[in-house]
Amino acid sequence: MAKMKLIVLMSGGIDSPVAAWQMINLDCKVILVHFHNYSSNDSAVKEKIVKLTEVLSKYQPKLKLYLINFKEVQTEIIKFIPSKLRMIITRRMMLRIASKILEKEKADALVTGDNLAQVASQTLENLNVIHKATEHPILTPLLGENKLDIIKTARKIGTYELSILPYSDCCSFLIDKHPETKAKIEQITDVEKNLRIEHLVSKGLETSEIKII
Repeated sequence: MAKMKLIVLMSGGIDSPVAAWQMINLDCKVILVHFHNYSSNDSAVKEKIVKLTEVLSKYQPKLKLYLINFKEVQTEIIKFIPSKLRMIITRRMMLRIASKILEKEKADALVTGDNLAQVASQTLENLNVIHKATEHPILTPLLGENKLDIIKTARKIGTYELSILPYSDCCSFLIDKHPETKAKIEQITDVEKNLRIEHLVSKGLETSEIKII
């Protein structure tokens, strides 16, 4: 039986590298996708993600990493989407771009590092709305895990010290102090009408940088 190929949405935090490692440990082949925040120090952010990928490549050699320039997507979200909903829309756009990479790579599913109710975007209601942005399967290996257990695993595999280094991620950029926690799909699809979704997805793919580590 062929290995399952998975697209892992990887931030610079603690959870998603652990989720990637867990799927590698299950004998899956993973491809990493990172969306970098144009407002931060791009070179520093990329360096952190590359170093995390280097650690994970000890478990899966020749690991492929997509670095997606999220500048135009973020600019349009900030311009047209209320701050309370930006985190949800941002994650939906990430899933759309990652889904195109999945199709290009002929992969089987998407993987996220979501940990239920840990942050506003990870409430059950918001995850339900976010996941509706794609028709592809989404695996969430850490969904019900205790945070302390995730940290323990991160220490064991060697990603923890890198993950806790400060960085600015796309999902927390210019969002409301109290973001929506119980989003409705009708509400989200209504505000998304203001975005050039197909154009933004294409732009994200066109500006992607691919590394083999």
